Amino acid sequence: MSDAVKVGFVPFSTAVRGSLVVFCDDSLKLGRAAEKVLGKVTGLVKRAAAAQTFKGKSAAVLDILAPEGLKTDRLIVVGTGKASALKDNDFLKFGGVLAGKIRGGTVTVIAELPSAVMSSDQSAALAAGLRLRAYKFDRYKTKKKDGDDVVPRADISIAVGDVAGAKKAFAADDHVVDGVIIARDLVNEPPNVLYPEEFARRASRLRKVGVGIDVLDVKAMTKLGMGALLGVGQGSSRPSRTVIMRWNGGKKGEPPVAFVGKGVCFDTGGISIKSAGGMEEMKGDMGGAACVVGLMHALAARKAKVNAIGAIGLVENMPDGNAQRPGDIVTSMSGQTIEIINTDAEGRLVLADVLWYVAQKFKPKFMVDLATLTGAIMVALGTEHAGLFSNNDQLSERLANVGAETGERVWRMPLAPEYDKLIDSQFADMKNTGGRYGGSITAAQFLQRFVDDTPWAHLDIAGTAMGAPKTDINQSWGSGFGVRLLDRLVAEYYEARR
Repeated sequence: MSDAVKVGFVPFSTAVRGSLVVFCDDSLKLGRAAEKVLGKVTGLVKRAAAAQTFKGKSAAVLDILAPEGLKTDRLIVVGTGKASALKDNDFLKFGGVLAGKIRGGTVTVIAELPSAVMSSDQSAALAAGLRLRAYKFDRYKTKKKDGDDVVPRADISIAVGDVAGAKKAFAADDHVVDGVIIARDLVNEPPNVLYPEEFARRASRLRKVGVGIDVLDVKAMTKLGMGALLGVGQGSSRPSRTVIMRWNGGKKGEPPVAFVGKGVCFDTGGISIKSAGGMEEMKGDMGGAACVVGLMHALAARKAKVNAIGAIGLVENMPDGNAQRPGDIVTSMSGQTIEIINTDAEGRLVLADVLWYVAQKFKPKFMVDLATLTGAIMVALGTEHAGLFSNNDQLSERLANVGAETGERVWRMPLAPEYDKLIDSQFADMKNTGGRYGGSITAAQFLQRFVDDTPWAHLDIAGTAMGAPKTDINQSWGSGFGVRLLDRLVAEYYEARR
């Protein structure tokens, strides 16, 4: 995990060390604690702001080096904009913006708005944003150049009004950040290092935080009849795996919530091989499974009062002489048969068996699956929203709500019988593609045939899990998208109240 920054909380009375960070609004007004620390130097902020045309807009930064009259190396002023326009998610962003400006060393941050001291939750979000932005994946670089670090190592003290309250609020957030970092690490790993067996081993590390782990090998999956998943992996020398993770933090006997992830550790497209350009990015075709592992870590580490299942199907899609062919017909665990039209439509085959297994074995309250499933969703939504498909309006509304709160946004797409008939096959119960148009929709219609009557949502994260534009809280190729979204879903709507 990232260790670029060390974040702690201290009282306002603690002496300022190293660089100093304060906040101002769009009138350049500072808080009382900041004014007290700055003293006569307060006027310096307005002079520097005028010289740099800094107007205190949200997330704008005024950087003053070696400020005269202060015993600090540097004074950083972060704008918060209009107080009336502030949202909870802004504090996460402020932390990320700040992390992008830090040059390492010792930093003191006065967690105070011009009109009030930041709440414990706001201070915790600030700290989480700092950690998320500071993440870097450079373990394979033997020679580092200037600028390789996202942020140099820094020791950051956040001065708050309620140290105990901030620490308590951040304790949960810190575990969620760890979950995001786990997901990012998995997505960023090269495919020669992270193949199905190794992925299963890494998921098994969650035993340390109290997660029960079951790993199904090829023999076990064959006995269960998982022909759809096994068909995808049969062309690889790396055997497939399914991992079931269980966190029992709720009432005994209470039905669990369930999360299912597509884990194609590398996707060549199989016999329907992809073009060479950009194929190296297919190491990230397991972004859904990475999210589920990160989420299960977050729930267990913060002792979430919920029963939860995480299930991931892990395969490689390779084109050797044993690979499945277009025209093959496979039998899924559900008994439904599938005609293979395109071997590059493989993720839905993996999910089909895992969704059915989870629905039948655990009878969950709901299932959410995540998958880097279709390029079509990027045509529709770009990289700003994940596609949301669901058979349940309440679950969809809740996902949309927490998406807006966390900034991991989703957009609901349609499901309808007219789309479903596009995947009917003349030789089998269904085929694994529905043609050129509405590709993300027909993929979701395919998955819906394997959820039985369980409330279900499918998140197509092809545009958001990897290679998405950099943000204030993520400068990594692998984003860890979905961990914060689904942790918030559980915390707000499904977790037993303390």
